[in-house]
Amino acid sequence: MTKHQQRILWVAVAGAVAGALLVTRHTRLLPDIPALAPDKLLLAQRHFPLLAALGWLTFGVYWEYVGKKSAPIQSAESRLSRGFHVFLKNVALLLEIMPIHGFGRFMPVWPGVMTVGLVMVGSGLGLAIWSRRHLGENWSSEIAIKVEHQLIRSGPYSVLRHPIYAGLLMMYAGTLLVMGERLGVVGLVIALFAYARKIRLEEASLSKAFGADFDSYRSETWAVVPGLF
Repeated sequence: MTKHQQRILWVAVAGAVAGALLVTRHTRLLPDIPALAPDKLLLAQRHFPLLAALGWLTFGVYWEYVGKKSAPIQSAESRLSRGFHVFLKNVALLLEIMPIHGFGRFMPVWPGVMTVGLVMVGSGLGLAIWSRRHLGENWSSEIAIKVEHQLIRSGPYSVLRHPIYAGLLMMYAGTLLVMGERLGVVGLVIALFAYARKIRLEEASLSKAFGADFDSYRSETWAVVPGLF
């Protein structure tokens, strides 16, 4: 993992840390701006947001560790393209994880629903880690073709072409249920756009690199959601 990629990773981790720190405090944040004031209803159940933030922190730490075990890159997307994706996904996470009033809540603080959200965060994290292990040295944080790149079809890749993205989107959706804020809905929409864009660019790259083999693989699998997309 390059220094640039490490900085990108820790921007996301810092966002999760900021959210985790905010939900542990009961003092008002910029009290003269109501939209930025803490959501006291959510803070009364702060262990739920803290556990969600812990899931994102675990993801960030694991990704930094395994990112050192990656093959040399043969070709990759531009830094501008990569930076745009990172900006979108980090904004999405911050909008979801910040425990502020924002646009208000789209649902009451329901511990049962929040528990379902935590299960989704944990399941998404597990899917992302499982998928990363199957990719091995073929993984890259940016859209890239590695030296001696292989088209992986094992494990979750036998069903999904982008199971890591599926896991991350599950984490975003789970975080939204934990937080229950309308601002988080905006974050989820941004995350969906970011990964839809990345999937389109990545599949174009893989199709160019593997030709008919990738086209056959694409016809036999789903992108991120079995039976839907």
